Amino acid sequence: MVDEADVVARLRAAGSVFAEDEAQVLAGASTSPTQLEAMLRRRVDGEPLEVVVGWAEFCGQRVVIEPGVFVPRTRTGVLVTEGARLVGPGAVVVDLCCGSGAVGLALHAMIRDVELHATDIEPAAVACARRNLEPIGGTVVEGDLFDALPASLVGAVDLLVVNAPYVPTAAIATMPPEARDHEPMVALDGGVDGVDLHRRVASEATRWLAPGGHLLIETSRRQAPLTAAAMEAGGLVTRVVTAPEIDGTAVVGNRVRPA
Repeated sequence: MVDEADVVARLRAAGSVFAEDEAQVLAGASTSPTQLEAMLRRRVDGEPLEVVVGWAEFCGQRVVIEPGVFVPRTRTGVLVTEGARLVGPGAVVVDLCCGSGAVGLALHAMIRDVELHATDIEPAAVACARRNLEPIGGTVVEGDLFDALPASLVGAVDLLVVNAPYVPTAAIATMPPEARDHEPMVALDGGVDGVDLHRRVASEATRWLAPGGHLLIETSRRQAPLTAAAMEAGGLVTRVVTAPEIDGTAVVGNRVRPA
């Protein structure tokens, strides 16, 4: 039998600042002392907790997480709360750079009759997102940004939601080991100033958005002006939204309807 106090002590010694909470999650996810010990060793060795247990809690949803897939952050909830304000029932939603599909899954739970599409360049992410989104009727395709989306979505997307990487290349070395060692670099590296992908998305977004449609990109407070400038260069009207309670920041770009 694994002693709970020992589990907490080993997690804390490995650097966990939420050792008690993590111990409870591990205990709840294991079915035997042997399995708990194996999971504990993986966590102490640096694997993300969500990968070890196989799921993450995100915006009230339990999201399947597999090895080699970006783990959704709490701050990304700003995309869900703001996205749900921007569109209503029957909306066409595209989750670009979808990772596990967490954002699309949460939006589907909040918007009635949503038509959900998701895309990612990473095969592991696509496989994981399919596990999360196909059971609810979502479609997941593999490709670089818009490349794999069907032509039928051109000019038809009501909400294009994007959690593209925005960590500057030079800052990746300062990230926690569980992120930089266990998540794909393509999901972390945003280029020299962190907004390379934002510029690429914004340059093409107007073609895909329906009149009145919105592009919603997660960013940081410091980078928000750069993300907004990219959207404005793409012909969108922008505003910055924040969710201080979760340290979330996003930029909204609107394709204004013709007068």
